[in-house]
This record gives sequence, structure tokens and C-alpha cells, in this order.
Amino acid sequence: MNQDAVKIKLLEEISRTEKAILDYKELTKPIAPDVSIGRVSRMDAINNKSVNEASLRQAEIKLDNLKRVLDKFGTQDFGICLKCKQPIPVGRILIRPQSLLCVNCAS
Repeated sequence: MNQDAVKIKLLEEISRTEKAILDYKELTKPIAPDVSIGRVSRMDAINNKSVNEASLRQAEIKLDNLKRVLDKFGTQDFGICLKCKQPIPVGRILIRPQSLLCVNCAS
């Protein structure tokens, strides 16, 4: 696998994650109290909002990690586990491009 394919994968994943963040931000907007949606529906909406807020936080962390990986692209630190300093397999980078740790250190 060449480095161009890895960089394309990183950029695609960044783009997807940025879109997901925008979508989650839209879903986590406050529910206006004057909107009459019923008590049970309001409780469902509040519950869904908290689930979406958690998803938003995860997507923001993922985006930060993707950008960290992209910043390392082309340097000797690219694809190196932050913990054990061993190379992260290309397969892991392609499947989970935001990975900063190898499989052993991540588990």
C-alpha cells in the first residue's frame, strides 16, 4: 500500500468526520420549551439529545486524532505507536486512520 492511498484515506475520513460533527451539532441544538411535542416525546428528544452529544464528543476526538495523524504524514513519526514506538501496521491505519497506538498498546 503506497503512501498516497493512506493520505487519501486520511483526507476522506477527515471530511466524513467533519460532516458528522456538523450533523451532530444540528441534532444537539436545544429544544425550545414553547415547542409543543408532548411530555413523552420531549423526554425522548432530551434522551436522544444526550446520545447525540456523546456522539459529537467522540467525533470531535476522532477529528483531533485524524488531524494529529495527518500532521505526522510524511515524517518519520508517521505510523509509529505513541506508546511503544513500534510501527503501526498499514492495515490498521487504513481501517482506523485515527489510530495513534498499535493494536497491542490500544488494548
